[in-house]
Amino acid sequence: MKKTLTTIATAIIMISTCSSFAAEKTNPLKDVASAKIITTYLEATTLGSVELNNFLFAADFQYSNSANKDTFNKREYTDFLKAHKGVNFDCKTSYEILDQTGKACMAKATMVFDNFTRVDYITLSQEQDGWKVSKVVTTYK
Repeated sequence: MKKTLTTIATAIIMISTCSSFAAEKTNPLKDVASAKIITTYLEATTLGSVELNNFLFAADFQYSNSANKDTFNKREYTDFLKAHKGVNFDCKTSYEILDQTGKACMAKATMVFDNFTRVDYITLSQEQDGWKVSKVVTTYK
């Protein structure tokens, strides 16, 4: 009987421990302002910081490059960012929020390199899990 109770207690402890490890991570970007989402996006694209990408982009995210007409979905774009993890671009970055009304936000991020300027038009939407980047259109000057 004692051995049976020990076995049952061990099983319960193992199940509760395994289920706590299986719990989904909490979104660290859930309760932040849209400006923080934009700076996190810039850190991902210019500094190679990929730690928050799972929380940053909306499920229906779309990236388009107007110079070559390429488009990418969330998985393709986050894979690209992962491949460039830790790569720092030598550019000066700035952004401005063009409009924010209700649960929608439009921002412009500028990355000035020596020979060209990259401009990202970023659309954010506020979802139940916080602000998400839903679309980015890149242009070059």
